[in-house]
Amino acid sequence: MKKAAFHSLGCKVNSYETEAMEQMLEEAGYELVPFAPGADVYVINTCSVTNVADRKSRQMLHRAKKMNPDAVVVAAGCYVQAAGAELAKKDEAVDIVVGNDRKGELVEILERHFKENGRQNGTDEAEVYLKDIGASGEYERLHIDRIADHTRAFIKVQDGCNQFCSYCIIPYTRGRVRSRRPEEVLEEIRGLAGRGYKEMVLTGIHLSSYGVDFDTPMSLLDLVEAIHEIEGVERIRLGSLEPRLITEETAERLAGLKKFCPHFHLSLQSGCDSVLQRMNRKYTTEEYLSRCDILRKWFDRPAITTDVIVGFPGETEEEFAATEDFLKQVHFYEMHVFKYSRRQGTRADRMPDQVPEAVKAARSDRLLKLEQEMSDEYRRQFLGGPVTVLLEEEAVVDGRKMMTGFTREYVKCAVPWQPGMERGTMAEGRAVRLLDGGLLEVEKIPFTNPEL
Repeated sequence: MKKAAFHSLGCKVNSYETEAMEQMLEEAGYELVPFAPGADVYVINTCSVTNVADRKSRQMLHRAKKMNPDAVVVAAGCYVQAAGAELAKKDEAVDIVVGNDRKGELVEILERHFKENGRQNGTDEAEVYLKDIGASGEYERLHIDRIADHTRAFIKVQDGCNQFCSYCIIPYTRGRVRSRRPEEVLEEIRGLAGRGYKEMVLTGIHLSSYGVDFDTPMSLLDLVEAIHEIEGVERIRLGSLEPRLITEETAERLAGLKKFCPHFHLSLQSGCDSVLQRMNRKYTTEEYLSRCDILRKWFDRPAITTDVIVGFPGETEEEFAATEDFLKQVHFYEMHVFKYSRRQGTRADRMPDQVPEAVKAARSDRLLKLEQEMSDEYRRQFLGGPVTVLLEEEAVVDGRKMMTGFTREYVKCAVPWQPGMERGTMAEGRAVRLLDGGLLEVEKIPFTNPEL
């Protein structure tokens, strides 16, 4: 029995695809082992969202070959899609290159490799399995029936992006929008719910575009409502969304679904209209703020999170100050702050007035400090009130044995351990204090307590 080890870089979509490839190999008779010395096959599902991601991808490929020089090293994913041909010719650590939309063929690719006993045509080049991702109109059918070590299940429902933001390589590595058939999504979720997973998180490269490519268009909201009817599902959460998806009708319908989690990751990138225009984003700050106002109208304390890029080409001190002021105005729960990374092949890479790294670092530090302040303020809103926590793992917090997990708003909590507490169960109680690291401590008491 051959042993296979996996390592996934990047987003939740990559994580889903890695889980699917693991299960394919396991069903084909491979033994799954940790990413450590001793495997016969190493599969690295790479990322290419930034130059740092590219570098980490190369490092993991070389680490795999060093762990076992005789093993077969498979490079898969976005970095491969962007640099596959060059990688195959120049990187001796890589034996097989598998692009996006070919991951479902991994078992057959490995069987062919072992049967032919070596690299392509007896040369020093890696075997290459790539296709023109931009011409692909079909969703690659991958499937999972379990998630390793999690109580939440991440479900990939969409691939590709048609937005072409000026800084982003993803449309070139993931292709155009392709959506997964709803019946396949619902079948997978029924299976996962039957195995005890209570929370379903829908993910995609551009999740807001779900269904636009169907002959009869279907919206993401339609899919959420269908999932809501599945027995065993207790929570539904969405991945990153475009702000324009949020309308009065959408918010009203979502607010009527008791299983829906009021956690909205609305991609922003900049709080300055001139920078948004250079980024080729399709909204203004005024439009973005109006969507946040809609959410706060229909939901009690919705968790609004976002991504922000600092140091985009040409970003002046005045433009950065406008972004900082706008972030304060929206008052996010959490922000992911990124320093702009040049990506060859994008329009932003060719723009003048590239911002020095030291300036990017200083601006990033300012926003990270602001993020911490706003995040703590948001969490404090829950103190003294009731919360429901989906328990995920045991932990030692402040020297005490606890179970940690998340509320519907995705606020991490710590509940003092009691006999009978298990992963995947719900704990109800009162949030009593904010601990170091931003965790809310929850005192486990019944909701029937009249003081609540």
